[in-house]
Amino acid sequence: MNQYLSPCHDRQACITRNQGLVFYYVGYFSQNIINAIGDAVRLRLECSETPGSLRRKIFSIFIEMAQNIVHYSSDQLTLESDRTHEMRAGSVCITQESGHFLIICKNPVTPEWAQQLRQELEALRVMSVDQIRQSYREQLRREAPEHSKGAGLGLLTIARDSSGPIEYALETNPCGDVLFTLKATL
Repeated sequence: MNQYLSPCHDRQACITRNQGLVFYYVGYFSQNIINAIGDAVRLRLECSETPGSLRRKIFSIFIEMAQNIVHYSSDQLTLESDRTHEMRAGSVCITQESGHFLIICKNPVTPEWAQQLRQELEALRVMSVDQIRQSYREQLRREAPEHSKGAGLGLLTIARDSSGPIEYALETNPCGDVLFTLKATL
């Protein structure tokens, strides 16, 4: 695992700076790992007495971000053809700061996928909440986009459940891939 996957680049600095750390994981993601992490995140949020509607949104965003890592990270342990046991690298950090929850994920992507992400995310950033909800409903009725490994609802779900525009960064890393960072605030 390389240092470029850490949401904070320095885990200890992240924890010290963010006493509101809810969950942090860097490593390989698979469906089984997502399920286990999901259980830990759910329990942590329940123990912190986070309201139910907010817990559901945090959990929904976490699941979408983790699924995106499993489907699109360019750092993979499994063969491209093995869609049932995909295992790919990334990181996710959930913190609470100044009364807001932040959910941040990072993973490397191919330059081609980075271009696609930039187009989709820029379109989402200028949409109103009502436009995002309408796009979500329309996407439910359509077939999955050609480039998508799911129903094409992941970024729409994150944008819909966030309390403000989602933030992102695409940075070329030394390996030639692009480091994708996505941040949602609730």
